[in-house]
Order: sequence, then C-alpha cells, then structure tokens
Amino acid sequence: MIRNEIMLFLVPILVGIIAEAIKFANYCRKHGWDLRYSIAYGHMPSAHTAFVASLVTTVALIDGFAQTSFAIALTLAIIVIFDALRLRVYMGEHAQYLNALTKELKLDESTFPRLKERVGHKPEEVAVGAILGILLTLFFFAIWGI
Repeated sequence: MIRNEIMLFLVPILVGIIAEAIKFANYCRKHGWDLRYSIAYGHMPSAHTAFVASLVTTVALIDGFAQTSFAIALTLAIIVIFDALRLRVYMGEHAQYLNALTKELKLDESTFPRLKERVGHKPEEVAVGAILGILLTLFFFAIWGI
C-alpha cells in the first residue's frame, strides 16, 4: 500500500505525463512524427487540466471535500482551467494579429519571428482533460488499494 503523502504527488504527476503522452501521440498521428510536438501548447487533451483535475480528485479522496486542502486544490484548478480556456486563447489571437501585421509590413522574420498562434485550448480539450484526470486518478487509487 502506498502512503497518502506519496499519492498526493505521484498520481497527479503520472496523470499529467499520461495526458501529455496521449496529446503527443494524437498530434503525431495527425501531423507526422516530430519530437518538438512533445511540448506543444493547446490540442487534445489538456494536460494541465488533467493534472489539476487529478490533484483535486486525489485531495478529495484522501482528505475529503470539507477540508481546506480541497478548497485550495479546487481554486488552483479553476485558475489553471480559466487560463487554458481564456487567457492563452487571447494570447493566440494577439499572435495572429501580430503575425499578420509582420507579414503586411514585410518585416524581416529573423528580427520578428512568427509567433505561435495556438497556445490555448478549446472547451472540449479541457473537458476531455478533466475527465481523463478524474478517471485515471480513480483507476490508480483502485489498483493501488487506497
């Protein structure tokens, strides 16, 4: 049996790694093999969301819902998910405008490199990340007998 303190760290990290691996495999399946895709922002599923959903679920299973630690984990998850859905999407939109402006003004790309336009998540990518995080956490707790 694995101790609860270890589970608090181990399970969310494993879930995050698995979600990132799924995203990498999915992206490579669509666009071809390239190791740079292993650190891609956006796309399916949201590894950040999977990680924080796993953290919230782990804290709930170990400490319960009526604890300060659960409230802190839930607040962190809301901030991370809001960032993935809104803030990073706005960054991508700004990148689109800046890239268009750079092209229109015919600026040197060595001085003004093209910005990545897809840094946020679509709602379905976040939803799948959350579901994946919760289900994998429940799976790990079931197999490790916690």
